[in-house]
Amino acid sequence: MTERSYDIAVIGAGIAGASVAAELAEYASVLLIEKENHPGYHSTGRSAAMFIPSYGPVPIQALTKASAAFFNHPPPAFSETGLLQPRAELLIARKDQLHTVEKFLSDTADGHTGNNAIQRISASEVMHYCPLLKPGYAAAGVLDTSGSDIDVHNLHQGYLRTFKQLGGTLVTNSTVHDLKEVAGSWQVQTTSTVITAGTVVNAAGAWADELGQMAKAESIGLIAKRRTAMLVEAPDVTNFDSIPLVADIDEAFYIKPEAGRLLLSPANADPMPPCDVQPEELDIANCISEIENAFTFKVNTIIRKWAGLRSFVKDNAPVAGYSERANNFFWLAGQGGYGIQSSPALARYAATLVLQQQLPDDLRQHNLDANTLSVKRLAK
Repeated sequence: MTERSYDIAVIGAGIAGASVAAELAEYASVLLIEKENHPGYHSTGRSAAMFIPSYGPVPIQALTKASAAFFNHPPPAFSETGLLQPRAELLIARKDQLHTVEKFLSDTADGHTGNNAIQRISASEVMHYCPLLKPGYAAAGVLDTSGSDIDVHNLHQGYLRTFKQLGGTLVTNSTVHDLKEVAGSWQVQTTSTVITAGTVVNAAGAWADELGQMAKAESIGLIAKRRTAMLVEAPDVTNFDSIPLVADIDEAFYIKPEAGRLLLSPANADPMPPCDVQPEELDIANCISEIENAFTFKVNTIIRKWAGLRSFVKDNAPVAGYSERANNFFWLAGQGGYGIQSSPALARYAATLVLQQQLPDDLRQHNLDANTLSVKRLAK
């Protein structure tokens, strides 16, 4: 068994691990460890993410806004194509859901999102933006024109490519079996190698709490939740590709054009142990029932179906900071369903904490509060 030494070992090569590793590699020797055969196999590779500045809790909104400059103007050679493609988000409400519309608009105003693109629209305007809806189904809607589709694959690959160009080392098919502190450094035993690192960054996604237990760190109360999705043939409607992401305002379902087809999801969040999650037939059936009740088209054939795990702590905000119990063990976990859209800013934020540097001015301008992201906030 070989032994290698690095300044920093990042465990998990999904979007969280890949992005922070790329930020760190300019300043330190970094090893990025992935247990699967290729990075992004789990949540990152199964995400149909959007960039929506008003989506998520307040810390996520701040991180998302702080990520906008990167998405709109990525570094040279980061990606051969743009990372964003404009797509509005349309939240629809039945008559019995109108109180949710008012609460959403009130919460948005109270949260001072600074997003002037959000507006309440009438039932007829809802039909204009989404002619696939059954007439009379929606009594009102909320339209957010600031959204965009994210090219998740190019974003993830851009970070991995940057990481390698900066001299970082990626190992795949390498499960961490043991993690212990020895003489002030971390000894990381993987499938084939023993690695020594001064700092460990825990970006293990749904498995982050398990890794934390291995390191004798605190538990962050991470809960993995299954989300199901499927692709079906696109309905025959004019300007199909310009239809917004259309979601029930209580998150009972959503639909979105995706590469010439239609993506459907029950928007479920079912707690379960970390695993290579697969879609449940009941989720699929419930989704189709909800969709066909609201829209004019029928789902005759499912082209592809899948599920992914989104991991949350109790306040739904990410965890980014050093452990209170394990020396030089850094948490980067709990991104929930917002990890893609917030990844550029969260990676830079986390990297400055890992390296104990000063937070860049552009991140400070977005009022990122370390107290809302720290491990300490989760202590009982």
